[in-house]
Amino acid sequence: MKFSISHNDTKTNARCGIIDTDHGKIETPVFMPVGTAGTVKGVHITELKSEIDAKIILGNTYHLYLRPGIDIIHKAGGLHKFNGWDRPILTDSGGFQVFSLAANRKLTEEGAIFRSHIDGSKHTFTPETVVDIQRRIGSDIMMAFDECTPYPCEKQYAAKSLKLTNKWLTRGWKHFNNSASIYDHSQTFFPIVQGSVHKDLRMDAAKFVADIGAQGNAIGGLSVGEPTQMMYDMIDVVNDILPISKPRYLMGVGTPANLLEGISRGVDMFDCVMPTRNARNGMLFTEEGTINIKNKKWEDDFSSIDPAGETFVDKLYSKAYLRHLIISGELLGAQIASIHNLGFYVRLMKNARKHIKNNNFYSWKNNILEVLNNRL
Repeated sequence: MKFSISHNDTKTNARCGIIDTDHGKIETPVFMPVGTAGTVKGVHITELKSEIDAKIILGNTYHLYLRPGIDIIHKAGGLHKFNGWDRPILTDSGGFQVFSLAANRKLTEEGAIFRSHIDGSKHTFTPETVVDIQRRIGSDIMMAFDECTPYPCEKQYAAKSLKLTNKWLTRGWKHFNNSASIYDHSQTFFPIVQGSVHKDLRMDAAKFVADIGAQGNAIGGLSVGEPTQMMYDMIDVVNDILPISKPRYLMGVGTPANLLEGISRGVDMFDCVMPTRNARNGMLFTEEGTINIKNKKWEDDFSSIDPAGETFVDKLYSKAYLRHLIISGELLGAQIASIHNLGFYVRLMKNARKHIKNNNFYSWKNNILEVLNNRL
């Protein structure tokens, strides 16, 4: 993997760059649709490519490990061949999922022992096995195994957790460098900065991660319930330390406003389930604000879903028809809304890149932030 920066905004820390992988180039800032179990819910790969124009998607180590199982994916020739996606894939290590299983997991120096949410079976993840699993999945970018702390989190626990995460990182990084890609493309490894919302812990974590010298770095443990401004403060703290020359990935974030504020603080990569999850519940994102398509006001509104939208669903279907589908529980409704929302997120990143290159990102961001949170 290679990363190059082409433009820097003069009033913020926003920048444009290109991540070059064996499965293609990714222009940054970039939003990555979440394909937890090897599929972006409700969206076909042809739509992801031709309509949404996603350049990279996510898979999740925990979920893919449990179902369909790594042996199946390996026999298929890796996740790219299993699901038909020939562009880059990033895999989360499963640390967040293990965190969410608090009642059914135990953390040790060796790793995490947990029970499957599917059938209750017992499993163990270690920093080494998580690398091995991601080798067999064949993702272009793999993540280090870490512990994601909750919010609120007492400093004593956060410090203990960070110590464990850094020990796991050292072992995972060593194992990554002592192993090789199984398939005919190279893979890279991103460490994750933890430390909850404690400034000194975040600084220590960022220095530790920077010293690893990986090709890219991630910021984890945010957007877990902390106040939004606190999240932004932690991003500032971390990005003051992480190397400018490496891509920075803010994990699991977030709203359109979160993305723009993250970009202004020097973040290059984002992912979140929000566009598809909210779509299935009838919430649409537009450049004029958010729409709850279930509201009666849209019942006889036969205008297009989003006149500014660039996907075929934005022009082909009306708000009234989409409301009918969502209210009726029709699968097509969730599909249409998901394509729209993902198209909006990807277009937002495209516009951000355009304004960074034109050196007017700061004013554009401030103007659009005023309307993004409007309820239409």
